[in-house]
Amino acid sequence: MTDTHLAQGLKVRHLTMMGLGSAIGAGLFVGSGNSIAAAGPGVLVSYALAGVVVVIVMSLLGELASARPSSGAFSTYAEQAIGPWAGYAVGWSYWFMLIMVLGVEILAATSIMATWVAIPQWIIAGVLVAIFAAVNLVGVRQFGELEFWFAAIKVAAIIAFLVVGVLLVTGVLQGTTNAGFDQILSAEGGFFPTGAAGVAAGLLAVMFAFGGIEIITIAAAEAKDPQTSIRRATISIMWRILFFYIGSVLVMLMVLPWNDPALPQGSFVAVLNTANIPYAAGLMEVVIVVALLSAFNAQIYATSRMAYSLAGRGEGPKRLLSLSSRGVPWVAVMVSIFFSVVAVTAHAIDGQGRVMGSLLDAVGAFLLIIWVMIAISQIRLRPHLEAEGSLRLRTWAHPWLGILAIVAISAFCVVMLFDPTGRQNLLFAVVMFALICLTYGLRLRLRGRRSLQ
Repeated sequence: MTDTHLAQGLKVRHLTMMGLGSAIGAGLFVGSGNSIAAAGPGVLVSYALAGVVVVIVMSLLGELASARPSSGAFSTYAEQAIGPWAGYAVGWSYWFMLIMVLGVEILAATSIMATWVAIPQWIIAGVLVAIFAAVNLVGVRQFGELEFWFAAIKVAAIIAFLVVGVLLVTGVLQGTTNAGFDQILSAEGGFFPTGAAGVAAGLLAVMFAFGGIEIITIAAAEAKDPQTSIRRATISIMWRILFFYIGSVLVMLMVLPWNDPALPQGSFVAVLNTANIPYAAGLMEVVIVVALLSAFNAQIYATSRMAYSLAGRGEGPKRLLSLSSRGVPWVAVMVSIFFSVVAVTAHAIDGQGRVMGSLLDAVGAFLLIIWVMIAISQIRLRPHLEAEGSLRLRTWAHPWLGILAIVAISAFCVVMLFDPTGRQNLLFAVVMFALICLTYGLRLRLRGRRSLQ
């Protein structure tokens, strides 16, 4: 069974907003304050470095996806370029990584919602998980429409936030007497108050924040005219993401001191509180909940399609290939829903979030591994794509752009080794990736034994 059995109901506008929506979630609305607290104004360097690499990697991935659309995306390309073990390891690493994030997204959303209504958080979480299970099961077009409007709300809110920020900085809104670039240049401790270690710690948080944009290449198999759709969506998304992220963080740093205790608690709300605009902070809370739920919804989609693709290539249980009458891989969706409940439960039982927090911290490091595999895949597949005449989106300076991505990511890893948290997260990601590779070897051995019986 191939990807063509999946329903094809996604349009360019769906893909564009899905990419924006999945990347604009907990990483921006919840994690940006933590990034600033870790690196101070130096977090701008973290965002700039990570942003350049993201643009390069997404260019490489967009080239591959526009030429060979697949619900397995970078997992499929790793298999074609490097070997079956690479496709298996990349695919299941990505699935595992997103499953970890699912629990945090829904818990972060319901923790806010529980302050609005006198209903236990676990009941709210259960209802929302059931709703999004239904959304993902009803059909890909309905999923795409919901994500389109979710993302539209988030984009509108960020634009409004940036406008308010500019008004605060220029003095039109009298929220703080110290707003402006002076807030950054005269920051306590200087531009790099926590040193290179802080920039490294911020880098991991930024990597986690940028994660999610790759969902548009996973959705390629269910897009109408996928080659054209992916090409147009990839180009438009990359620059918007950088503008929204760097613009939002710049506003935060210009309005509030980097060590303001309110930033880690809720950076967007903290800035809006200084503007004294009635109900603005409350409306932003609603937007943050929408953002988190949108990201949760998109990640259910991404994990189910990745699992479906892996099963179709013989790298997962065949049961995951079951499709509904609407062309939805319903078993794969329900498996993702089940593990999202497991993640939520584990986080709730943990209480202080130490276990899930440690897993979540490793997400940025997991992304680095996946991005390296994407770069290697593009370098090796480019000659084949040129030979078959399937290139719709060409990256420039081949193969040097891919090599630059690999060198830059390797440099990030070296920098992280000097930060205790970064070193721990990188080690965890490498060990987990190695274990997943080991399971591939064990599966091969079991298959060999069965063939001899």
